[in-house]
Amino acid sequence: AAQQIAKSGKSVALVEASSLGGQVLNHSSIPTKALLHAASAFETAKRGSAFGIRATTVGYNYPSVKAWKDTVLRLTKKAYSEDTFISQGISVIKGKAYFLDNQTISIGSARFTAKDFVIATGSDLVLPEIAGLSKAGFLTHKEAIDLIRPPKNLAVIGGGETGVEFAQLFAIFGSKVTIVESSGSLIGSEEPETSKLIENRFRKEYGMSILLNTNVTSVSKSGLKRSLQLARGSKTGQLVVDEILLATGKQAVVDIGLENAGVSHSPSQIKTNRYQQTSTKNIYAIGDCAGPYHYTHAAAYQGQVVAHNIVHPRMPVEAKYKAIPRSIFTNPQVASTGLTERQIKDHKIQYKSVVTPISVVAKSATSGFYDGFIKVMASKENNVILGATIVCPEASELIGELSLAIQHNLTAQQVAHTVHSFGTWSEIVRVACAKLSKSD
Repeated sequence: AAQQIAKSGKSVALVEASSLGGQVLNHSSIPTKALLHAASAFETAKRGSAFGIRATTVGYNYPSVKAWKDTVLRLTKKAYSEDTFISQGISVIKGKAYFLDNQTISIGSARFTAKDFVIATGSDLVLPEIAGLSKAGFLTHKEAIDLIRPPKNLAVIGGGETGVEFAQLFAIFGSKVTIVESSGSLIGSEEPETSKLIENRFRKEYGMSILLNTNVTSVSKSGLKRSLQLARGSKTGQLVVDEILLATGKQAVVDIGLENAGVSHSPSQIKTNRYQQTSTKNIYAIGDCAGPYHYTHAAAYQGQVVAHNIVHPRMPVEAKYKAIPRSIFTNPQVASTGLTERQIKDHKIQYKSVVTPISVVAKSATSGFYDGFIKVMASKENNVILGATIVCPEASELIGELSLAIQHNLTAQQVAHTVHSFGTWSEIVRVACAKLSKSD
């Protein structure tokens, strides 16, 4: 947002309380994906014997894996350096901003005024109310990315996107992992078929214990071990591990004097309209602090919307969330876009769907990978694609085609009649859409 607004010739200041680039660059997506890439390379090498490659001596050095992650951070941080922004005409102010009114903020003892403000404060981890947790100690994603060795025994509290990514990461590097999830499935916001496949694969391939419908009631520490007291309905149990990783969700950072500026908010979200304006029209909010999605690309899109609306207030554009891709970087990857089947039913839309295993395309055989599927749903009335999920290697690279289709109201026939390269995973998109076109 700052970069686009500065290009219009307006005076722009970027205020950051911690490190430029925020959570994504410094503590979450970038470092996590770097570690997951290393894990994938290790796992692929271990599977080499299936392809005639002698891989019996494959090993890893975790400090070197961490060094790879640190190298990635150094390279990516260059694009978010203070000098980069200054060269673009953007002032960079270090410190925490606090609204005094709708046109004034304080940063330390200094005060600054502006015609418009964009809030992009992100989100922080929500600590669950578990007796003894803080005293016993735990990891968050911030600490997990900087471990010098994988824990021997790890309990992951929370089976959402962050939980499953870290669970698989450490399982690949030899940790005995137990996931404790209070709901009835992992990544429950996605399709039931997705949850089932990931759960089965985690148990079969990595020997994980997955405790669903289970709550942690208390935690204690004895020596170097941590003991979790568990409850599932009327049943209780105990789990002893070396480390606990919290992956229980986030909420918006809103302690910046919003009340002084008349900005409406809840503890979990700053309220915005379709133009990303808050209840105070010259103050906008984007990213995790505003929702509805907690994805970097959704935040960047909102930043584009806000930049346009500040530069062109008489020709505002709306933020539209019809086809926001959602990716989870497990192996296989999980990628979705558009509506889920549950949402389609809630909207009372007449629809049809197909679920096709990835084994139907040649890429599955040539890769020796068979665990995955594609699910596509379309309107019964006109066959326009409504939503899709892909679970396979590189699913995050494939979902863009279906996001494009949903965004522009393309039909299953139109996608099916588009030539897809043979011998690629993309063929599953064509096959599924062709089946959907022929279905009743």
